[in-house]
Amino acid sequence: MFPTRRKRDLFPAVLVLATVSSAPLCAQAGSTWSPPGDIDGLWDFATATPLQRPAAHAEKEYFTVEEAAQFERDTIARRAEAQKRSPSVHAPYWLDHGRNVQPSRRTSLIFDPPNGRIPPMTEDGRRRAEKRRDLRASPPAGPEDRNLWERCLMGFNAGPPMNPGGYNNNVLILVTPDTVALLNEMVHDTRIVPLDDQPRLPEHVRQFKGDSRGHWDGETLVVETRNFDPRISFAGSGGNMLLTERFTRFDEDTLLYEYTIDDPESFERRWSARVEMKKSDQAIFEYACHEGNYGLLNILEYARTNEKRASEAPPE
Repeated sequence: MFPTRRKRDLFPAVLVLATVSSAPLCAQAGSTWSPPGDIDGLWDFATATPLQRPAAHAEKEYFTVEEAAQFERDTIARRAEAQKRSPSVHAPYWLDHGRNVQPSRRTSLIFDPPNGRIPPMTEDGRRRAEKRRDLRASPPAGPEDRNLWERCLMGFNAGPPMNPGGYNNNVLILVTPDTVALLNEMVHDTRIVPLDDQPRLPEHVRQFKGDSRGHWDGETLVVETRNFDPRISFAGSGGNMLLTERFTRFDEDTLLYEYTIDDPESFERRWSARVEMKKSDQAIFEYACHEGNYGLLNILEYARTNEKRASEAPPE
């Protein structure tokens, strides 16, 4: 067992999520219970390590200390230069990509396949990816034509799977005897994972976050998720993806988060990535992104304005 594990008072999960405390978490007042794995708490998964291994390090699984420091400097400089050339919709001080590579100094989050790259896509996968690209390139006729992130229905790094993004790389994990809750600091995303034997949803019932079930493998929490809404895609995945996540407490300050994408309709082989999450003593804050906000309205108004200008322009 992890050496700092201890018995804890249990109280309702709703109270914990409402107060968003970073104190030790568990459920039901007046009783004691210890989870098999000590994974609860607030975890930060920001990192400079890319999902895929850069071509410059194609044959290297790990950075040396000197290479890691140089990669971090180059990454910071590249982001600053990109901000100058094309300012982001967010102010630079809002962004939190992560300034350091993972403590293990891996050159990519992907560790399988060994080359650290996403496997080639199948013909069906490429066709779906091209369709999504075409849709993004077209002027939006209505809100349904914009992606779920712009519509504030989903968070781009909250998953599943959770993958480091530009900001709000924080997840609060609450463990109870029969449920695990994952509250991401992104949009309104809270995923409830049953740990009991309740039946899965029927095959035709699809959800943005899929249908998750979890169990303990020793001190590791294993979560399997399927039944994804086909509008959800991670790195080219489809609605029939089987996602397996593993949460393992590594040491006092580290939670190892691994996920495996098994989607033969989209990729030629399954693939896996690992994120070394850091224990955080900060708090999770409200993320004020919701349906009906002015950002989406402005996007649609801009598209209609461009169409009007084009229709009124004199013929060449």
